[in-house]
Amino acid sequence: MSKKVDFVKSLQGLSEADLKAKIQEDELRLKKLSFAHAIAPLENPQSIRSLRRDVARLKTQLRKTQMGA
Repeated sequence: MSKKVDFVKSLQGLSEADLKAKIQEDELRLKKLSFAHAIAPLENPQSIRSLRRDVARLKTQLRKTQMGA
């Protein structure tokens, strides 16, 4: 749980452009990871779930920033 809290706190200071760039970068990493897993099983398939959740957290923070909250 500490990793999640640290991750969310690190996002609070980022601007909208930074968040969008980070989302784009992580979505690309997720796509590559999923593709690699389809070809040959990953050593740690939980990393896909973790990355997907991080992208969701980024999108949530971006939405909060856009709403001005």
